[in-house]
Amino acid sequence: MFELHQQDGKARLGTLHLAHGVVQTPIFMPVGTVGSVKTMVPEDLHKMKAEIILGNTYHLYLRPGMEVIREFGGLHRFVRWDKPILTDSGGFQIFSLNNQRRIDETGAHFQSHIDGRKISLTPELAVEIQETLGADIHMVLDECTPFPATHEQARESMQRSMRWAKRSRDARNRPELWQFGIVQGSMYEDLRKESIEKLTDIGFEGYSIGGLSVGEPKPDMRRIAEFCCEYLPTDKPRYMMGVGTPLDIIESVAVGVDMFDCVMPTRNGRNGTLFTSYGRVNIKNSKFRLSQDPLDPECSCYTCQTFSLSYLRHLFMSQEYTAMRLLSLHNLTYYLKLIHDIRAAIREGRFQELLAHHRGLWET
Repeated sequence: MFELHQQDGKARLGTLHLAHGVVQTPIFMPVGTVGSVKTMVPEDLHKMKAEIILGNTYHLYLRPGMEVIREFGGLHRFVRWDKPILTDSGGFQIFSLNNQRRIDETGAHFQSHIDGRKISLTPELAVEIQETLGADIHMVLDECTPFPATHEQARESMQRSMRWAKRSRDARNRPELWQFGIVQGSMYEDLRKESIEKLTDIGFEGYSIGGLSVGEPKPDMRRIAEFCCEYLPTDKPRYMMGVGTPLDIIESVAVGVDMFDCVMPTRNGRNGTLFTSYGRVNIKNSKFRLSQDPLDPECSCYTCQTFSLSYLRHLFMSQEYTAMRLLSLHNLTYYLKLIHDIRAAIREGRFQELLAHHRGLWET
């Protein structure tokens, strides 16, 4: 069940009641592609108050494989995470294979990047894998439309995804696990509207906005997100897949999106780029060589409470694995605090004030 409690403008405050627990929305989901949020352990995620994490069907199916997952009775017990998990169907990863995959009406056909074996992922198999994983929320298999695409290319791709969505819904065997449909249609509003109509006719527990953050200009991403939220059911959660920067998140909450995931906090942390209360920081900057200041004086994470900018820079320049962990820890803490700040602002009727602050912070 999804409860919608309150709105401030179009920004929404809600609750997801899932098989493995309750999740408050808006929510950011740390990405644990292969069953692990990179450099983190579940204890870290609990301390930073993560409520749900994301895993990936494509990667988990290839390794460790379903035999291992079945032995453990599902992904939760295997990775020792007792809160909800959402899994992507693998459509985006298959899209990323580019020339190494072939898509037809039956599904996606590709070679494993691990051992080269040939694999055919159908909508039905994607459901079977995700139900074996025991994901609280799983995605239908879709075709991620590349950008740019002509109207005809986007229409054909979207309509195939809608046929796959119906097959995915028909293949569902575990009603206690939620299944989300994925809205496609590239940058074309008429196709997005058609996609939403087809998905809502099928009926899902929630709806994802797919096919964004694939190279399109930011104004197009924001336009499509807002357009989709105008037509998606108000009593169902809305998930914007693979997005994005702190500003992307708060701008999307402003138009009615509830759920987000992105590799950016951990990936940027591993590459030395940090998100802080005073803007973006590049830890490689030589001005930090002698700095005894913390990375972010307003952050309560272990990294900021314990180490100096000088030491963090030293670790990163020395290519120490510890730097990847400490910087990822900070970035994830920043993202999850941002989500808690957004919820508080909606609850207290000051979301527009928070939005204006972050526009000033990240647009400069």
